Amino acid sequence: MNNKLTAAERKHLERVKSLPCSVCNAPPPSSAHHINQGQQYTTVALCYDCHQGSMMGWHGNKRAWAIRKMDELDALNITIQRLLCDGLPIEQDEKIF
Repeated sequence: MNNKLTAAERKHLERVKSLPCSVCNAPPPSSAHHINQGQQYTTVALCYDCHQGSMMGWHGNKRAWAIRKMDELDALNITIQRLLCDGLPIEQDEKIF
């Protein structure tokens, strides 16, 4: 990750990490998964298992993702919805707007 983050980028990443997991709804803190490295605003809130777990995680066999029929953009959508609604729980099929 770029160590020269702006104050706004650091604040955004801290807000993402304060959310529940966007895949399984595990409680915070979460890690901030970067869809594209260096792009701080396209980060997804993920628990350890959904992020780096060898079987369930994005960087593993992606079983949690397959079970829920999700990809990174689906999870990013949930993360953004939660950021806009101050962290309120959002279900996968719930629409806010």
